[in-house]
Amino acid sequence: MNLHLSSRDIDSRTLDIVSEMKSLEGPLLPILHEIQAEFGYVPQEALPVIARELNLSRAEVHGVVTFYHDYRDHPAGRHVLKLCRAEACQSMGGDALAERVKVLLGIDFHQTTLDGSVTLEPVYCLGLCSTAPAAMLDGEVHGRLDADAVRDLVAEVRA
Repeated sequence: MNLHLSSRDIDSRTLDIVSEMKSLEGPLLPILHEIQAEFGYVPQEALPVIARELNLSRAEVHGVVTFYHDYRDHPAGRHVLKLCRAEACQSMGGDALAERVKVLLGIDFHQTTLDGSVTLEPVYCLGLCSTAPAAMLDGEVHGRLDADAVRDLVAEVRA
């Protein structure tokens, strides 16, 4: 993931990715996932390239990017902490834990700490309802969270 690419480099790599994947059935989501894996986010410069190559409007591509919570429009921090916001997690104290994490990090959802260490994102189900409240840190799920556990998670990503 290179964050210092020019628009020309983004266009070129986006075109490569789209060309490799556009023959898939329903290629837009896999293409967006691959672009985010490549750049760490879905750059605005990539949207017209995707639209042109898939014969979609830019509005259609933008709509998909903004509809799904997993796509970012800016680079994430070194760590991504996703807190489950689904009903099961809320009913088990997820709202209070989310507020605690926001205070510990000094940011809100969809923000990154000033030092670039952590991006905090809401997620609307991790499939861990039986171990609610839950979170995902850099792809690893954590269940049965309490105040001590979230403090430890935050300490881990701030170290």
